[in-house]
Amino acid sequence: MVSSKITPVFSLIAFAAIHSLTASLPFKRFVMKAAGPRAEKLYLPAYSLLSLLTILPLAYQLYKNPGRVLYKIPSPWRWLMVGGQLIAGILAPLAFRDAPHRFKIGSQLSGPQVSEAGSLKIRGVYRWVRDPFLLSGVAMIWLTPFMTVNLLIVYLLTTIYFYLGSLHWETRLVAQFGDEYREYRKRVHRIIPGLRGSFKESDQSPVNIHG
Repeated sequence: MVSSKITPVFSLIAFAAIHSLTASLPFKRFVMKAAGPRAEKLYLPAYSLLSLLTILPLAYQLYKNPGRVLYKIPSPWRWLMVGGQLIAGILAPLAFRDAPHRFKIGSQLSGPQVSEAGSLKIRGVYRWVRDPFLLSGVAMIWLTPFMTVNLLIVYLLTTIYFYLGSLHWETRLVAQFGDEYREYRKRVHRIIPGLRGSFKESDQSPVNIHG
């Protein structure tokens, strides 16, 4: 039925709208002004919880109305794909661990040459890939060992949303870290690890570019 395909799309659009709004700098400025310094610690857990709650209706609809099955990957290949999904799922918490300063609201609302912005500090997974969240998300959905019509539609739209979100995120990182991030962007690929090479901690200048 057409409705079984349209409903998940609307749920995805609603999720994307809420997700984008709560990730935007104007919304974060509003939250910081309303809640004060405590928003710095509470925002990320609240944002993650809201993202989970808003994605649940979409997951339920896909579970109830997956659509016509397009393919199912047999064993042992399906388990290799599931293993790849598990590895991809680890990337997101590693990305938070390796660059916590990127997600501090105070830093995001600051520009380059401002002390609150800090320095880029390339560590961990960021030495091999610029956007581990994009890599993690794309790998997790496309390594699903089965595919249905509705899943395919949602996955295609989700991939586009992920990529556009990555472009927006990089624009903000350039605004936050300036030339330091532009130089890093020349050295490390956005999503494919090692395509351009890796970035070693020794490659970073010990000089603080923010003075």
